[in-house]
Amino acid sequence: MPGTQQVDVINRLNRNLGLLDAGATVTIDIVTPAGKKGKFRTTFIGYMPKQFVLIQFPDSSKLGSFSHYISQGTNITVRGLIEGHEGAVVAFVSPVRQTIQIPSRMMVLEFPKTVSLQSLRSSMRIETDIKAKIRVNNDYWQASIMDLSVNGCQLFINNGDSLLLNKDQQVQITVEELDGGSKLKVDASVCNVKNQVDGIAIGVQFDEAAKKQVLQLMQSTIATELED
Repeated sequence: MPGTQQVDVINRLNRNLGLLDAGATVTIDIVTPAGKKGKFRTTFIGYMPKQFVLIQFPDSSKLGSFSHYISQGTNITVRGLIEGHEGAVVAFVSPVRQTIQIPSRMMVLEFPKTVSLQSLRSSMRIETDIKAKIRVNNDYWQASIMDLSVNGCQLFINNGDSLLLNKDQQVQITVEELDGGSKLKVDASVCNVKNQVDGIAIGVQFDEAAKKQVLQLMQSTIATELED
């Protein structure tokens, strides 16, 4: 996968898995046997080299029925924003070895074989739900940014069936509610348009000049995701 570096944790542990500080907020992904997916915020407690990784149980009120699937053998995906490393996320997948109740509810994961260092500056794409406006010619449409990378994004426009767009058509995207009350405005070109049941999905590519601003938006989005 472009932009993702697979790291041999056994030989390069302290430099890679060690980038996640004890007490750092992370997200975990759980998939049930029926294919239902859940994402939850929790805390990275620490690790013992070549032995195991400790992750705090998410809040039980938020886990709901997913708590039944955090059991021996269940694969857990762990992701966290790396402090002090601009534009990077550390991630790994590991099965649950056991769960413990004392001194706190924790899951003990098998020590991972690889860790992905994912650069936001390359092709990493994150799922989002960011409210935005898209300007087409002189008209503005309310939209949601459904996923985002430094190179482009996918927008959804509810009831946008009457909107006519052509490939390579220039549009402008505005995100008004950023941290600190700032506004993001970027130019982009249309890559594809797909009709949906209740609207249209638009794939766009950002202009080169917009990538620095988009990177800041991605970092802000991930940081917000990791905050409770």
